[in-house]
Amino acid sequence: MLRRLLRTAAIGVALLVVGFALMYAMVWFAAIDKTPDKILSLATAQFFNALAAGGIYILVAVGYTMVYGIIELINFAHGDVVMVGAFVAYFISFKFLGYTGAIADPLLLLGVLAILFLITMPLLGLLGVGIERFAYRPLRNAPRLAPLITAIGVSFILNNFVQAVVTASPVPTPQLISLQSRFLVFGASIPWLYVVIFIVSLGLMAALQLFVGRTRLGRAMRSTAQDREAAQLMGVDINTTIAVTFFIGSALAGAAGIVYGLYYGQIQFTIGFFVGLKAFTAAVLGGIGNTVGAALGGLMIGFIEVSAVVVGLPRWSEALVFAVLIIVLVMRPSGLLGVSTAERA
Repeated sequence: MLRRLLRTAAIGVALLVVGFALMYAMVWFAAIDKTPDKILSLATAQFFNALAAGGIYILVAVGYTMVYGIIELINFAHGDVVMVGAFVAYFISFKFLGYTGAIADPLLLLGVLAILFLITMPLLGLLGVGIERFAYRPLRNAPRLAPLITAIGVSFILNNFVQAVVTASPVPTPQLISLQSRFLVFGASIPWLYVVIFIVSLGLMAALQLFVGRTRLGRAMRSTAQDREAAQLMGVDINTTIAVTFFIGSALAGAAGIVYGLYYGQIQFTIGFFVGLKAFTAAVLGGIGNTVGAALGGLMIGFIEVSAVVVGLPRWSEALVFAVLIIVLVMRPSGLLGVSTAERA
């Protein structure tokens, strides 16, 4: 397990180096002033921006791919769970704790962020368990179209609930980590916020990999994903395993909601659709059912979106994302790290 994690980390570092080289090439192509120092500085700034954006998509995409890997359900309500998580984090930080702006004291900031994650993630995990128990479990043996339509219905319920009960207007979120708090890399001024978002994403991904690979519940999740009926015959509690999967995926969605509010500084009831669509694309791009593939797809989408802005095509960012998805699926239908499997009976 440790060897596999080290190998994955080495591959990740190599991919980041390739990503930086591609970002440098994009900046050089788009820049009018091709002074090497200026290009290096701008490429570094956009590289960290892409890491932060990709980190958000990683947290959401992993939830999509976990649920699909266990019960082969595309949980279209997952994006709206992220939206609910963003609003829960907003109410905790602003309404409950009373913070409206940046926190200068590092220890206090760490404590407030810990409170946000320790409250928001379990609450959203319980929301995911409730959705699975009352919306998806009764339809587990129904034709595939039934749970798919139900997932869309749950998405609309969460969306309309927040719109009607909370607000339909954009809500500015407290910027607990000031964008003025920066450090220099290759002459580029990088907000610490970007680093925090990426570290949170990597940390949660590493924790997930350890949980799936080292714990009894993790082994139950893997066996259920491979063959549900055989796992049940071997004594695996399928209902508990699926509930845990929804809890973890929704908890990660809650973490994504927190960092989304910190990154963009504004939330609205509509954000779930757009974040969910891009994260689902990331999961398919990396290989639906593969958590490492979902992480790779999330980073790729972050880089594609930022690269589109760098070359002056911000309005085409979504089109470029889906163009890359189509090209990858044409050449490799199972996604970059996906494995083709036979249709389950």
